[in-house]
Amino acid sequence: MLLFSPWNSPSEQERKRIRASRLIRHLHAKGIPIAVATGSHKRHFSLKTQRHSELFSLMHHIVLGDDPEVKQGKPSPDVFLAAARRFEGGPVDPQKILVFEDAPAGVLAAKNAGMCVVMVPDPRLDSSYHDTADEVFKFPVGFEPQLLGLASL
Repeated sequence: MLLFSPWNSPSEQERKRIRASRLIRHLHAKGIPIAVATGSHKRHFSLKTQRHSELFSLMHHIVLGDDPEVKQGKPSPDVFLAAARRFEGGPVDPQKILVFEDAPAGVLAAKNAGMCVVMVPDPRLDSSYHDTADEVFKFPVGFEPQLLGLASL
């Protein structure tokens, strides 16, 4: 199971979208369930994603920050745990979920949920928090899904 937290930085948005799109399409084609878990509220999320509806249609489900199950924002694990409960046949064991995150609070939230985290670093942020993640990748360089037990690209 994979969870994605949407990117926030306008300067990074397009590059991450292209790279994430390739990965999402690949995983979807391999039958790996994918979800979005974000602290964004419905209105803001809709604005950020309106031009990418086809890509987000590949998601099994999307959990937003204003969802009734999300009592606290990141670094609380609420949004990730809510997403884990919604997979088909869920709840899914958090240890079987791989999260891709670009924000320090999101990395902490996923770790607090007991999930494995791949950090997609934002070069503008302090790198001292990278040690919290299980892996740190700069997409697409160095990303080999098979190293994480996934089908290769």
